[in-house]
Amino acid sequence: MRVCRPFSELAAISAYPFSSRPVFVAFFLYAFALGTLFPRLGDLQLEMGLSESELGLSLIGLPLGVQLSLLVANRIISYLALAQIMIFGLIMIVCSYTAAALVNEPSLFFLTLLMAGLSVGPLEVAVNLEADRVEYGLEQRIINRSHAFWSLGFFATGLSGALMAQLGVPVVFHFAGFGLIIVALIIISFSGFTQAPPRPSANTGTPTFVRPSAAIMVLVGLTLSAMLAEGAAIDWSVIYMRDIFKTLPLINGLALALTAFFQFITRYFADNFVVQYGPRKVAKICLWIMLAGVILVAVAPAWPLALLGFACLGAGSSVIFPLAMSAAAQLKDRPAAVNVAALAQISFVVFLLAPPLLGLVAEYIGIRYAFAICLPLAVLSLLSLHSLAPAPPATE
Repeated sequence: MRVCRPFSELAAISAYPFSSRPVFVAFFLYAFALGTLFPRLGDLQLEMGLSESELGLSLIGLPLGVQLSLLVANRIISYLALAQIMIFGLIMIVCSYTAAALVNEPSLFFLTLLMAGLSVGPLEVAVNLEADRVEYGLEQRIINRSHAFWSLGFFATGLSGALMAQLGVPVVFHFAGFGLIIVALIIISFSGFTQAPPRPSANTGTPTFVRPSAAIMVLVGLTLSAMLAEGAAIDWSVIYMRDIFKTLPLINGLALALTAFFQFITRYFADNFVVQYGPRKVAKICLWIMLAGVILVAVAPAWPLALLGFACLGAGSSVIFPLAMSAAAQLKDRPAAVNVAALAQISFVVFLLAPPLLGLVAEYIGIRYAFAICLPLAVLSLLSLHSLAPAPPATE
């Protein structure tokens, strides 16, 4: 993707020492920390004696914290650098998760997840904004590869979490041990880190509270099904495998790991296809793959087919949110940070809020068929594809 720029702008960019590597590291560690909870949700559910609906209600603490922090995330990132947000945010997440493993009351579990969620909003906006800035400066697409490393982080934490469960490692030791490793890695990785310069923007105002514009709401419609499908797989795939097929903890965790792994593979190579065929065509193909995965999960008669369904679900949901975030950052009506925060404010809360609510649905229709709720939202996503560019950007 090449664009003609004024000489002064090119000179400013060339003088700035930035690369995509810190962005990839940030996405990986962010996902690894955030995802530590989910492979052990089944163990926490049993330890606290919660039903699916009670667990779902407790999990609402996380998206509630995210929503509150997203309202002011753009203000926070205007005062703090990405490295500061990463270090503080990940310490908050790992400490909150460790506290969550120590409580035995749903209300206290809710509060610990609320604290974790409060750090997620600024993290989500900061890493996506940095990816967009680097993408602009390098004049090459990296947004899908950035999110690929998010998926790789979830794959790593899903697989390692499944292994911890299989070995019978207590949840609190798992969370505390992994937390120390994550904090050490983030401090080492971001020592001396230099942020990329922002995109030029005619509008530099930064409102305290971010309201979605009409264009952002169309992008929200595009992302809803993918965010719900991905969030449902992260929250419920382990419990789904345990309850439906009575499989071993390692196989249960493999459902989450496969979802994240196929997300990683698809996202890593998607940028080349987006450059060649355009965002709209790539997103359309992925939405149909995701639909096939949801149907497989809903009707699978055996656990290998269910794992195949989760793999399709991961691959199909992979590019929708990254492409929408890239489109939001390129809108000209407001600064990129504001539009990214506005999209994240709604879409990311769907990612975290809707899956817990699926627990309430699962109480009545079963966890297997709760996944089918993604199907009508996929139709909305297909109808919202016009919000993405139909063809590769013109080269000059």
